[in-house]
Amino acid sequence: MFEAIDTSRDDIPVYRQLADHVAQLVETGELSAGDRLPPQREIARQAGVNVTTVTRAFATLQERGLVESRPGRGSIIVSAADRAAFKSAPLEAEGYLDLTVNRPATEGYLKAIANLMPRLVSDPRFHAVQDFHPAEGPRWTRAALSGWLTSATGHNDPDRIVVTNGAQHGLACVLGAIARPGQAVLADAITYQGIAPLCASLDLRLVPVATDAGGMLPEALAMACRTQEAAALFLVPNLQNPTTVTLDLDRRRALARIARAAGVKIIEDDVYRAQIADPLPTIAAENPDITVHITSLSKCAAPGIRLGAVSASPSLVRDIAAILRVNCWSTSFLTGLMVTRLIEEGSLDRIIAEQRDELQARQQILSQGLVDYDLRSEPTAPHGWLMLPDPWRSSSFVRAAESAGVSVLPGEAFALDRDQAPPHAVRINLSAARSRDDLRRAAAILRTILEGGLHKANVHV
Repeated sequence: MFEAIDTSRDDIPVYRQLADHVAQLVETGELSAGDRLPPQREIARQAGVNVTTVTRAFATLQERGLVESRPGRGSIIVSAADRAAFKSAPLEAEGYLDLTVNRPATEGYLKAIANLMPRLVSDPRFHAVQDFHPAEGPRWTRAALSGWLTSATGHNDPDRIVVTNGAQHGLACVLGAIARPGQAVLADAITYQGIAPLCASLDLRLVPVATDAGGMLPEALAMACRTQEAAALFLVPNLQNPTTVTLDLDRRRALARIARAAGVKIIEDDVYRAQIADPLPTIAAENPDITVHITSLSKCAAPGIRLGAVSASPSLVRDIAAILRVNCWSTSFLTGLMVTRLIEEGSLDRIIAEQRDELQARQQILSQGLVDYDLRSEPTAPHGWLMLPDPWRSSSFVRAAESAGVSVLPGEAFALDRDQAPPHAVRINLSAARSRDDLRRAAAILRTILEGGLHKANVHV
């Protein structure tokens, strides 16, 4: 299996050549899901390399999601469905272009924090770093966030804000506060992949609702509200992940009217709003009594901050804070202080403006690189949704891209209804590229694969 591999190429590290060889065997069908790879020492013997090189190749394959190690069974090829599972960190392998994780495209946050940290100890609030603080967050952090989010939430009331460890944590606390096990959560049939495992962990039924080019269909939502015992409606109204659809004002209001009539709470996951220079009014601003607004700094500043904000009615804030107290007691005081200072000094707004400028430049690079193909996106979206031409299917396209050194996420990763055919599309996170040149190279590779078709998918660019 590994005797014929040529490891003499100087432009690609040997461990990468071994990993690419396994990926190619999967692509051609010589290896299938569930197949066990030979022991590492045997592969090293066949390929004429040392075991350390094979170990590094296996680590790369595991990071790509192609292989997993099982006690007593060795290293097993992973199925396409499992490879589409939730991914939270990028692969940093040399020469590999991982465009699967949404992360900011600039280092504005790092520069701002480097400037802030030496001055942080002189802040009069710094001494409280060593103390406990309320589950909902320090009041001055909530005050800073409520002021910064006024245009989104429609209020400037710190008592209606809960500080969380990012939007996913906020979503978990909100669902824990408003939904009972067995109840349904309604969501777009193609949506953010993190909602599915979260609902499963809380024993909630995630029910897909049909969409069109404008987002969730009001008539489909009305039907779901009539037939399901729904606790919540989950929506990503701006630059939806993965389709990049932004709900227009009429659609937002129609969906809100239906949810209100059915007694269903709305969870407005609005993490991409800051990327839009002139965003539409939020659902929460117009329907504060039935809507919980969630956002974070992960997409607009940096995911490493792990700070989010939940805005809700005062009575619901108490319930959300009670859930937060149980699962983590409270969020990081030091993180809250840093973000408070970034807001007070105007640094956060400058970071976000820089991000928007960079995203606009990268969207132009991606659209030019994939011109004549059905790439759906918006000028400052951090990702694009590429509809694949026949005969491509998302799983085969992803495997071909991986073999060529580019990683994108297949449509299966975002499809809630596994009984329906998955969308023949992939999500491309243009913000994940480390530079504009890397993005140009990735776009060129993806275009070469598209132009070559299935029979020429094994490309080297």
